[in-house]
Amino acid sequence: MSTLTERLESLGLPPLPDPLAAPIADSHTHLDTVAEMVGLTPEESLEAAARVGVARIVQVGCDVEGSRFAEELARTHEGVVAAVAIHPNDAARLAADSPAALAEAIDEVDRLAGAGPHVRAVGETGIDLYRTRDQEGRRVQREAFAAHIAIAKAHGLTLAIHDRDGHDDILDVLDAEGWPDRVIMHCFSGGADLARRCLEHDAWLSFAGVVTFNSAAPQREALAVTPHERILVETDAPFLTPAPRRGKSNGPYLVAHTARFIAERLGIDEQDCCRMLDVNTSAAYGGGWGLADGGEER
Repeated sequence: MSTLTERLESLGLPPLPDPLAAPIADSHTHLDTVAEMVGLTPEESLEAAARVGVARIVQVGCDVEGSRFAEELARTHEGVVAAVAIHPNDAARLAADSPAALAEAIDEVDRLAGAGPHVRAVGETGIDLYRTRDQEGRRVQREAFAAHIAIAKAHGLTLAIHDRDGHDDILDVLDAEGWPDRVIMHCFSGGADLARRCLEHDAWLSFAGVVTFNSAAPQREALAVTPHERILVETDAPFLTPAPRRGKSNGPYLVAHTARFIAERLGIDEQDCCRMLDVNTSAAYGGGWGLADGGEER
């Protein structure tokens, strides 16, 4: 049987980075998509992550099938919690085919949100005006986002937000519906001004591999103004692979590169940064499921 190192190489994936100085979590990933697009099974992804000190992951759903997968993976694997939702682009597509289909999908998200303490968030939901540009699609996304906010509040869950070219719409809907107690801006894509607007509501800003790119000056400025206790790190695997592995497919094990970059940018010790990120992830997703607070419950 091949070793994990050989398995990664056979799939054309980056090698394992050096283990981190302390355990952290990948606060947003898609192991089902990694398996589909890259060929690495969820178990292999989890093993690779554990090898480098990524002890926990948040598996995120983007449609009904993916949300069911997230719930099952979290229910059957220690160190995994789930987020469930209909991605804004999927919401627009579903509504274009059948408004009833979108309503049924949102009802299923509501059901999964109540499946148990292994489901910690409603997400990723929000606004995407990069891929959905027509006015009807925009209207549908806003309504679907509002429905997801209501689900998060009803179940006392974190809201994990997808925001691509939709900053003003995102904030407008949140202000109209009322911000949930815990909000995460997944793959934060704005600059310092947007960061400040989100931080006014005690949101967490989650930084993906994009922050390591030379073109990411706005995200680095946002990182610089974010209080340390509001910073999360993620992969969004298999996308947004951080430097120095940009151009390859991503996996939770590669969040180590982004965590080290954040430590360097903030001028703090790697071990202290890892502990900070781990504590923050526990707080953002409701606590009680990892190293930061003893892992006393799922």
